[in-house]
This record gives sequence, structure tokens and C-alpha cells, in this order.
Amino acid sequence: MDLGTIVGVIMAFALIIWAIFAGGSFGAFVDIPSMVIVVGGTICTTLISNPMDKVKAIMGVTRKAMMHKSESPQKLIQELVSYAEIARRDGILSLEAQCKEIDDPFIVRGIQMAVDGTDPELIEQIMETELENLVERHEAGKALYDTLGKYAPAFGMIGTLIGLVAMLANMSDPSKIGGGMAVALLTTLYGAIISNVVFLPMADKLAKRSGEEIILKTIIIKGVMSIQSGDNPRVVEQKLKTFLPPSIRATEEAEAA
Repeated sequence: MDLGTIVGVIMAFALIIWAIFAGGSFGAFVDIPSMVIVVGGTICTTLISNPMDKVKAIMGVTRKAMMHKSESPQKLIQELVSYAEIARRDGILSLEAQCKEIDDPFIVRGIQMAVDGTDPELIEQIMETELENLVERHEAGKALYDTLGKYAPAFGMIGTLIGLVAMLANMSDPSKIGGGMAVALLTTLYGAIISNVVFLPMADKLAKRSGEEIILKTIIIKGVMSIQSGDNPRVVEQKLKTFLPPSIRATEEAEAA
């Protein structure tokens, strides 16, 4: 579970609620029709602009952002180097027995193709195609939250305009103008809150998760290709460490020294 996402959302809403109580009555900030306009309108436009199967996938996308546990690139590199050592010592066919103990199906598919003697160019092509499909799925999930974040403020403004029209149509009672204006502005507030506290941050989080996974999958592809070509384990390690940030590489080199 990604505690940063959960804690961030809770703290953001806590700050907003604190500001509401510090500035006045909580009841003055609650208006059901305004909530219906913002939430309902945002959902409707998302259904209009996206295929239904993409909208249905939002729960899985949300779970990906909130429950995903990042894998360490250093650990992955060590794992691939250990497979290179086995292949170098006992032959690449010995890796077939190791596949039963590997949790990542992407690594398993790559190693199995290498063990089966598949052409190296074909192995790389298949694995890169799978990576491209992964990127497309991640972009579709991010686009869904981008859509929600884009339309929520728009419906907040629409609700405000509706409220202003209703208020101006009832100008005969000046005592109600202030209350009418406050209610009219609530839809803008609701749209801004759910867009900037939930939808857009979740889209950014998904983009970062996608970037992390792309790097891991690229490391796997390069590792499998090095193992298939029979590279020395030290060469495999040096190749894969180029994907690490310079600061991490410098730290590891210092520890090794």
C-alpha cells in the first residue's frame, strides 16, 4: 500500500475542513445540488469521452496507484546477474529449472524464449512489444484521471453560472443575494477540490508509476538479452547499472570498494 497517496489525500481534506471550521460554519459549505452537479456532470462527461471498458477499469487503475509496491531496481539487477552467473557456469539450459522460482512472468517469458533457442532479435521484439502495450494501458489509465480532473472544475463553473442566473432572477429580495452568491460559488469550490486533491494528483501518481515500471521492464529486456548472448556476469551487471541514477551507482561503487 502506498501510504504517501493515502496520507496526502487525508491531510489535504483535513486542511480544507480545518479552514472551513476556522472561517465559519461547516453547514454553509454543504450544498447537495452543487455536489450533484459537479460529481454527476464529471461522471457523465467521462462516460461520453471514454469507451465503457476504459471507464470500468478505473477501479483497477485506482488500485494500481494506491496499492502498488515499487520494486527496487538494484534488487532486480542482482537477480538478473545471478541468472547470468548460473547460465555462465552451467549453461543457459540450466535456467529452465530456475523459471519455477521466478515471480515476475515477464522475466520468465524472456528466459524461456532464450532457453528455447529463439532468435535474439525476435526475443527483443516480442518483449519490447509487450512493453509498448504496457505503456499504452498505463497511458489510458492516466488519461481517465486527466479527464476527470479536466471536467470537474468545468462543471463547478457551470453550477456557479446556474446559481448566479437563479440569484439574479430573484433580485426582489436583497437579503437573499449574499446567501445565493455563496451557494452559487460552492460548485466552483467543489470542482476545484476534487480536481486538485484527487483526480490530477492521481494522474500524476500513475505517470510516475508507469515510468518506474518502464525502467524495470527495460532492465529485464537488456538483462535477458545479455544472458542470451552469453555475456560475463560482470558485464551484465555493468550494463544494467547504467539505468541507475549516478548517485546510487556512486554509493554502490563506494560500498564495493
